[in-house]
Amino acid sequence: MAELDIALKDMMMLDGAIGAAVVDYGSGMALGVLGGTKSLSIETAAAGLTEVVRAKLRTIEQLGLSEQIEDILISLSSQYHLVRPLHGRRSNGLFLYVALDRSRGNLALARHRLRDIEETLEV
Repeated sequence: MAELDIALKDMMMLDGAIGAAVVDYGSGMALGVLGGTKSLSIETAAAGLTEVVRAKLRTIEQLGLSEQIEDILISLSSQYHLVRPLHGRRSNGLFLYVALDRSRGNLALARHRLRDIEETLEV
């Protein structure tokens, strides 16, 4: 679990980070969560995003595409919600999730950092 804790802390070090999670999209359960606010439950958001990931994976399969999702972005008026499904041998079926304050977050940097975290994370 040390690697999981490090990944969560790395995501929370992003400028504007509100909360972060590593989620099993098969079960919808968060393996680890850090941050959040009174108005943003990271656990609830992560569970809801599970449905988004599943739906997109089903659609890619139905279309017969041989593609992988790099990331999914949901832009709200004050926040970015960034999801990165993991494709490694030991982490397949999981995704990284980070919520960012839109006025302080750097979306390009967040995408880059999530890719780096994915490459080093072993669950």
